[in-house]
Amino acid sequence: MSVPVEPRFDPVIHEPMRLRICGILSTVDEMQFAALRDTLDISDAACSKHLKVLVDCGYATVEKRESDSSRHMVRWYALTSAGRDAFSGHIAELKRLASGLL
Repeated sequence: MSVPVEPRFDPVIHEPMRLRICGILSTVDEMQFAALRDTLDISDAACSKHLKVLVDCGYATVEKRESDSSRHMVRWYALTSAGRDAFSGHIAELKRLASGLL
């Protein structure tokens, strides 16, 4: 039995690109930086900036690993449990607002 999600607005997640990043990461265990960047169709710098905010506030983790196909390091991102909770709460709040329940 799942625990009900408490609707709560999150200003960190509300920023449109971070909302998209959280939406993508919420569907996977982890994702490579390049795949995230390409999915969002944004520059390396823009993607890095938004991911740094999520990592700095504890909503995401980053792990550097050696690539399978070459010797360079690849960054992998994942939502933390706090990030998943914050994203779920934010989406619940948006749904509450959209339904007219103020």
